Order: sequence, then C-alpha cells, then structure tokens
Amino acid sequence: MSPATRLSLIKHAVVVLSLLPAAELALRWQMGRMGARPTTEALLWTGDWAVTFLLITLAITPARALFDWPPLITLRRRLGLAAAGYAVLHVTLYVFDQKWNLVVVALEILKRFYLTIGFAAVLIFIALSITSTDGWQRKLRRNWKRLHYLVYPLAVLALIHFFLQSKANVSDAVMAAGLFLWLMLWRLLPRDIRNRPPVLIGLAIATPILTVIVEALWYWGSKGVPPLRIVEASLDPLLFPRPAHIVLIAGLAVVAAALLVRIRLWRTAPGA
Repeated sequence: MSPATRLSLIKHAVVVLSLLPAAELALRWQMGRMGARPTTEALLWTGDWAVTFLLITLAITPARALFDWPPLITLRRRLGLAAAGYAVLHVTLYVFDQKWNLVVVALEILKRFYLTIGFAAVLIFIALSITSTDGWQRKLRRNWKRLHYLVYPLAVLALIHFFLQSKANVSDAVMAAGLFLWLMLWRLLPRDIRNRPPVLIGLAIATPILTVIVEALWYWGSKGVPPLRIVEASLDPLLFPRPAHIVLIAGLAVVAAALLVRIRLWRTAPGA
C-alpha cells in the first residue's frame, strides 16, 4: 500500500469515527434509551464530545512531532470540524430544549455566565471552521495563523464551561483540563528537547500534580472542600481511577511511544 493510499484511508476512517458518537446518540434516542430527560442527556453527550475532539485536534501537533510523520497534520482540519460540529449540535439542542424561542435563549445566554462563555466558545468554533479552508488560508495569509491561535482561548473557554455546567461532579472536566495542561506545557518547551524521553517523563509526572491542584482549587473555591481531601483521594489506590490517574497514564503512554519510536529509528539506522 502506497503512503498516499494509506493516508487517504486514514482520512476516511477519521471522518467515519468522528460520526460514530452522533450515530450512537441518534440510535439511543430512537430506542428510548436516553433516560427521563433525553435532551439534557444529549446536551451533555454532545458537549463532552466537542471537548474530546478539540483535545484530539490539539494533540495532532505533538503526535506529528513524536512520530515524525508530517502527513498526520492533514487530519487536524477534519478533527477540528468534528469538534465544531458537536459544539454547534450542542447549542442547537439547547435551543430545541427552549422550544426554539430565540428571545429566551438570548436572555439566558446574557444572564448565565456559563452559557455566555459557552456561546463565545461556539462562535470561535464557527469562525475557525469557516476559515479552515485552503481558500481562506491563501486569502488571509499571515493573519490566518494568527486567527487560528484562537483555538487556545477557545479551549480555555470550553473547559471553564465544562467545569461550570458539571456542577457537583467535575471529574471529567478535571481530566480534560489535565490533558490540556500537558498539551500546553509540551508546546512551551524548546523544540529540540520536548520529545526526549526524560523530558516527557518530567511532563508525565508534573501534569498529574497540576491536575490535582486544579481539582483541589476548584472544590475548595466552589464547595469549600479542604484541598488536602482532594490530594488524599488522588493518592488513595482504592479510589482509582481519579482524573490525575488518567492524566498520568496518558503521559506514560506518550513516554512509551517515544521510546518505541527511538528503538525503531535505532534499528533502522545504517550500521545498526
């Protein structure tokens, strides 16, 4: 199989996989397996997947550098459009839940902070999606890259919305924040060292610690829970998996991948 054919198959697979959550949602709704409040369940489902695909999109750049496979970057647009699609569906379901009354929707967005920042995130999603084409890239030139740096504040807004709408249980939001921290810290490192296994091990250790701090500060600020209780819970093996545990596993998986890549390069090097 030629590299071009393999890449084409991967692109098609990404499109199909990105549609599977929506297909599952439609099937569950059709079969009446959405609980007592199906619209609320669908809102949570689409919001979760919007954040998931956004994080996967941000992970493409580290993955391309780690595996030294430049064509991987061509998947980023499809994944970003998938994230935007779920975000737009998320808003559409909210409007549906308000019986398509746009006046009520507008007033709720203005009145409730978590809706305000969520709506702002969707507007950025739409702007980045519209300008993601090659035509807009040629038209905007250098400004295209500047515009698409908005993906970072977009991610921050999406995560804050995730925290605020999660209310009592913010475990998924904390996990998403921890993974986002890893992706941002990796980008802040110098290019010549950020894929070295010792550096990745440092990231794998530091990011879960920061994740625990984020979780502790959230529960302390919003619920008055003493931060030490969150730290103790994260260190308790009986409470596995906690958000920090998932972030640690993800970081160690990246370390393992980096080591495998280095072993492969060593074996294929001339004279090996």
